[in-house]
Amino acid sequence: MANALRFASLHGHEAPKLPALAVLTALGVVYGDIGTSTLYGLKQAVDAGGGPEPETVLGIVSLIIWALLLVVGLKYAILILRADNHGEGGIVALLALLDARRAPRGSWRARLLIVGLIGAALLYGDGVITPAISVLSAIEGLKVDAPSLAPLVVPLTIAVLAVLFIVQRKGTEFVGSIFGPVMLVWFVAIGLLGLSSIIQTPRILLAISPLYAVTYLIHAGPGIAFAVLGAAFLALTGAEAMYADMGHFGRRPIQFG
Repeated sequence: MANALRFASLHGHEAPKLPALAVLTALGVVYGDIGTSTLYGLKQAVDAGGGPEPETVLGIVSLIIWALLLVVGLKYAILILRADNHGEGGIVALLALLDARRAPRGSWRARLLIVGLIGAALLYGDGVITPAISVLSAIEGLKVDAPSLAPLVVPLTIAVLAVLFIVQRKGTEFVGSIFGPVMLVWFVAIGLLGLSSIIQTPRILLAISPLYAVTYLIHAGPGIAFAVLGAAFLALTGAEAMYADMGHFGRRPIQFG
């Protein structure tokens, strides 16, 4: 595992072969957040849209699909991962390139420093809020099959978060070795469940067309459209980890993950 991470962290991240272990580790650490964000993102968006009406669901699913394709697929995986500071990614690494300490007061570099600091603050805020929301949303599913377990949702969430943060002190290598296989099983499981649902309701494939997202936002009204758009973008939480963790894994393992 350590050799895989060292391999992936070579400057420029260009290597003749790509170890599957590095990709699996990146899958567990980088994509864990993105892979679970839809648990609450879709639900919140449908609730904001007024309920699970067919046209509402098609429009919101289309919105989430294209948000993932454009933000995760195009913006991060293809474009932003090309920008790095000696192999390091993230907004703080880019701030270092500005060398703002030597910038004249009032210059564009000094102004960009303020923008970068705001972005870093938002990143830290996301890192604090997202784990709690993701774990809580996952455990709330217990109430569907066993309503009597509702009082245990919050205590179980706290226990899971405590274990996760205790484990993280062992470092990226250890965390990735555990959560890589877990996330692989998770993605396979939701893929199979999704395929089963598509077979039962093939009409959902219409959501691949961006016209459904645009049409829904136009006809929903400004207030509802704004609420739905904000809720749908919850499905993108964790996407910034693709760039921030580039120094851990390298560009190629993250892109292939």
